[in-house]
Order: sequence, then C-alpha cells, then structure tokens
Amino acid sequence: MRCDKCRRPAVLFQRYSGLHLCREHFFADFEAKAKRTIRENRWVSRGDTIAVAFSGGKDSGALLFFLHSLLSHRKDVSLVAITVDEGIPGYRDPSRAGARARELDIPHMTVSFREAYGITVDEIVERKGGALSCTYCGVLRRHLLNAAARDAGATKLAFGFNLDDEAQTVLMNVLRGDTARLLRGTHPVPGMVPRIKPFLSIPEREVALYSFLRCGTVDTGRCPYSQNAMRAEVRQMLNAYAWNHPSARFALVNLGRELAELGAGRPGELHVCSRCGEPCGTTCRSCGILDEVSHGA
Repeated sequence: MRCDKCRRPAVLFQRYSGLHLCREHFFADFEAKAKRTIRENRWVSRGDTIAVAFSGGKDSGALLFFLHSLLSHRKDVSLVAITVDEGIPGYRDPSRAGARARELDIPHMTVSFREAYGITVDEIVERKGGALSCTYCGVLRRHLLNAAARDAGATKLAFGFNLDDEAQTVLMNVLRGDTARLLRGTHPVPGMVPRIKPFLSIPEREVALYSFLRCGTVDTGRCPYSQNAMRAEVRQMLNAYAWNHPSARFALVNLGRELAELGAGRPGELHVCSRCGEPCGTTCRSCGILDEVSHGA
C-alpha cells in the first residue's frame, strides 16, 4: 500500500479515517494530534515541571520521547520520569526505565511498594488472592505516583493513557453504573498534582507503532495479574465492537468528556487523610486497602 499523501510505502492504515500513511506522515499526524490535545486543554504552561509516569512500556516510552522532543528546547519547562516498582518480578524492571530516561538526559526516580507500604503486589495476591489484585494495585500506585510527583516539585503528572484506555474506562463506569466517576469534573484538588494525558485521542495501536519507530523497541507485555481485571473483559468486548464501528472509541471518550463537564460544578467531598496526609474522599481507599491486606481480612 502507498501513502495517500505522498505515495511512499505506507506503514499504517487508519480505519477510522480511511488513510494510508507513510512513516513521516504518520509521525506528523500522531504528533499533531498530541500537540492539539495539549493545546486545547492548556496542559503545559511556563514554569511547569512535568512528572511522567514512566513504566518503560510502549505508552509511557512513547510519551517520554514525545514530551522530550516537544519541550527539550524550552528553558521554562522541565521533565522528570517516575517509575513505580510494584514488586512483580519479571514484569517491571526499573533499571531499564532509568537507562532510557538517562539516554534522553531526563532525571529519573524510582519509588516502590515495598519502601512505601512495606508490601508488594505479589505478597498482596498471596494473602488476598488475585480477584481484586488490579483494584488494589491501581489505588496504591496512583497514591504513590501523586506523592512522588508532589515531592519532586511537579506541577503536572503526565500519563501515557491512550484512546483505548480512556474509552475502556468510560465503558467500565457505564457498566458499573458509577455515576460519581462519570460526573467527576477536572477541577483542581488541593494536594493532587493535576494529571495530563497527551495521547487521549490516539489509538493504542498507533501509540505502539510510534514507540517502535521512534524508540526502536516496544514492550507489549501485560501484568501477569491483568487477566483478573474487569478491564480485560471490557477491552475484548470493545475491540470486537470497534472492528465494525471504528468511531466507537472516539464516541465513548467524547461522552466521558461531556459528562465530566456536566459534573464540573457539582460539589465534591474532599478530605485529607489524617494517617497518610493524602487527599481522599470520605475515606482513604489506600489506607483501607493496606489495613485489609495487613490484617488478612
């Protein structure tokens, strides 16, 4: 197949746009979308320190490279990469992530479940079984990333979440009937480093291709416990539906955005946990999880 823009060999066919794109036009299309998302949401400002949640996988690897290429010439914005070691041997290697960050001359820090909580995900699964492993890990990981980003002086916390991730999240909340999450606005929360997601409008397969072509490698491995998550089932269902309806993921993300805007004016219940000092809802989920796994409840 040939690129529809220049007739060079195509590296990608976008089913939702009908375009075949060569390597260079794919890069231009990808980076234009990410830049537009940043610009429309005003996610980068003068004086920002942007912490990148950097696992070393395809999404975060592509994000770190993209933000470095976009911002490295600016003296008023800086980057720092943060890797969370959940304690799952064979899945996460913080040393590889650190080496990649150093190649780009980006400061890198690693924080671990063991040091922060005194327990690893493997040990949580051993005590509690695998049914809720992703729920436990997700809550504790977000808690640790926010604390680490704040300690690093970050003004923004960047995630490599892509279009597929966001669409799956919206659909999961719909299937659970979770009105609170669907209507949760994006207003600033004291103690919470604002999150940014530059790849919000870009499909996962395009992020993987960008990571491969720009960074030379792509790690598509999933956590060994991810088969226990509701997300795995929703991913399979949405992939099957989107094959015949390529715009489905975009529609879900737009729905999520519109609902969040509707909920932006709703009063939120915000507290600071007296135990860990982190912002939370009525109760602190992180501390509750740690109590549960510690006491074997």
